[in-house]
Amino acid sequence: ELCGACLTKPPAFTRTVAAVRYTFPIDALIHSLKYQGNLATAPVLANLLIEKLKHIHRKPDVIIPMPLHPIRLRERGYNQAMELSRYLARHMKIPLSPTSCSRIRHTPPQTELPWRDRQKNIRKAFSCAIDLSGQHIAVVDDVMTTGATLNEFAKILRQQGASEISNWVIARTLPETGSA
Repeated sequence: ELCGACLTKPPAFTRTVAAVRYTFPIDALIHSLKYQGNLATAPVLANLLIEKLKHIHRKPDVIIPMPLHPIRLRERGYNQAMELSRYLARHMKIPLSPTSCSRIRHTPPQTELPWRDRQKNIRKAFSCAIDLSGQHIAVVDDVMTTGATLNEFAKILRQQGASEISNWVIARTLPETGSA
């Protein structure tokens, strides 16, 4: 399904597959993975996505986890998207490309910004060093809120030749009615 925003201004990515909505108890599990180092939750969350992806028509050529900036990676000690990607790649038998793309701008966390400022915050934050000509790429991330980060990353993947970009996210937040 296409939302009104995507119809008016199509994103750089082809589609988004979200396992669940970002509500309790999933939000607590994701928070535990992302901020408390509970890596044991990665397979549990990834399995929710695997279940949702059982009927995809065409598997991607490669999985690329959403890159973290090196400063954030040092602070956290791991990339939660990488932990999810590792499990997905192994169980779905899809190659994983963990270092082909990087986050080159250290930006404030998107969660700390109003929705309308997120797109500007993430602009020119990514780089990709490999040729993706004609490839279908699955970008894995934990949560999709406004889609600004995933869209900005997809623009870079398109510049590198990707023909199709599927966002695979554990959870999707939806704006509350009446919010800007």
